[in-house]
Amino acid sequence: MTSFHALIPCAGTGSRAGTPQPKQYQRVAGQPMVMHTVQALAAVPALASGWVVLSPDDDFAWPQQGWPAHFKRVACGGASRAQSVFNGLQAMLTAGLDPQDWVLVHDAARCLVQAEAVMRLIDACREDAVGGLLALPLPDTLKTEAAGRVQETVSREHKWLAQTPQMFRLQALHDALAAAASTGFEGITDEASAMERLGLQPRLVEGSAQNFKVTYPADFAFAEAILQSRIQSRTRT
Repeated sequence: MTSFHALIPCAGTGSRAGTPQPKQYQRVAGQPMVMHTVQALAAVPALASGWVVLSPDDDFAWPQQGWPAHFKRVACGGASRAQSVFNGLQAMLTAGLDPQDWVLVHDAARCLVQAEAVMRLIDACREDAVGGLLALPLPDTLKTEAAGRVQETVSREHKWLAQTPQMFRLQALHDALAAAASTGFEGITDEASAMERLGLQPRLVEGSAQNFKVTYPADFAFAEAILQSRIQSRTRT
């Protein structure tokens, strides 16, 4: 029977975040941000395992409290996100996972993802020939720029903001990334873009505006407020 697995690339430094350490380890709502991400995915009942891909020289003191037993950390991260995902997929295949299993790749910095959204993605894509990703229809007017001024307004019709998780067959995603490895994964900004290069069309599954990627300093306060609100809501119930 086909299984589902999470892969979290966690080898980046997050230079735009302005934090004294890699942003995924910055404390948010009482614990390192990546722990919120791990725990959110661990709450998805369909996921058989989780793989957190670290830099080989990662020296972060991982907390044991709250770490899910079916998740593991593997120190095979690369110089880019795509390389880390590729290396993580290789580790999963080497460990004996079924090449036809589904892998859900999720950003460590999307700490606000909720289990319900992940299950919605799984349910929408489990019978799909390609796979798919969480995404949001573009809500705002889109402009192109030249020399700091508006060059033109671009129609937002049929345009979506890609999120994660992005869900594809383990071997298929590995092969798609392998095809881009010779160019240093140039132009591969997410897993869907690797599949698209092969002429495939991943399914779009509507996500949530709260599932944003913590990138800039101000994002941490926003994430903190949402997480604290969820904690208080659980406490009241």
